[in-house]
Amino acid sequence: MRLLQRNNEGQYTSTEFIGETVPRYAILSHTWGADHDEVTLADLENHTGTDKAGYKKLQFSADQAAKHGLRYFWVDTCCIDKSSSAELTEAINSMFAWYRDAARCYVYLPDVSIDSLTSSPPAQQDWYPAFQQSRWFTRGWTLQELVAPVSVEFFSVEGQRLGNKYSLLQELHSITRINVEALQGSPLEGFSVDERMSWVGQRKTKREEDMAYSLLGIFDVHMSLIYGEGRKKAFARLQKEINTTPNEGRLSVPQSETSQDQGQTTHLYHGPVFHGPISGRYVVPGTHVTGGTVNFDFSEGRDGRLK
Repeated sequence: MRLLQRNNEGQYTSTEFIGETVPRYAILSHTWGADHDEVTLADLENHTGTDKAGYKKLQFSADQAAKHGLRYFWVDTCCIDKSSSAELTEAINSMFAWYRDAARCYVYLPDVSIDSLTSSPPAQQDWYPAFQQSRWFTRGWTLQELVAPVSVEFFSVEGQRLGNKYSLLQELHSITRINVEALQGSPLEGFSVDERMSWVGQRKTKREEDMAYSLLGIFDVHMSLIYGEGRKKAFARLQKEINTTPNEGRLSVPQSETSQDQGQTTHLYHGPVFHGPISGRYVVPGTHVTGGTVNFDFSEGRDGRLK
């Protein structure tokens, strides 16, 4: 993996590490702005991009890493050579592990501001409404970025710490409906396939195939990337990998668009025909299915907000 460090001149350089040579590092979790606003690997190599909006996130990451005695840090916008399909495939298949193995994960929330708040530290009731509505909770990639790392800390746009995954445990569960034990680090294989799939909610990704690719680590599977194949085929391949993984239950994964019915969100499953019993948190015990289309309601208890 390629890691960043800031030199004495305040410039950022990248170093590639392989296997056991990877040092301790911090990792950034964030939402992308417009592509032209994000600092790229080419910007780092050419010493450009300092005027881009995303440059602030590099400074934030470097500052926080230094506070925790970490020399290196990772930011997806400029640590992956996206012009190389081989490197991009390796990165996406390794992403869950990279977040899991990070010494610290910093969540930068550009839409949560405390600049106008007077109390110090700011009271949670003052910033929580914006936190609850943050775009970060609607993106596909941030599911694994929340679940995988041991240490996840949340920061406002000003860089002020709001709390971590444990101090905000109940709040995160309320917003995402992710099982508390999963947020606390319990092995994901202990949760059924359909429960893990329910954590997806209404998350979205810029590229439709990425909605499937962003779940590889959640189900501990690996597969090649085929951009252009579309959401349906990407999920069909993900389903095949899940169903061939030892000790995993068989469940079709969502391949069509979500539909809205009287304010509730329903994912339509149009996978290959399957037979026999299905079970899980959102399935009535004893249900048997033979072919057809099955609707699972994932909206219960989410107050209209799914990530």
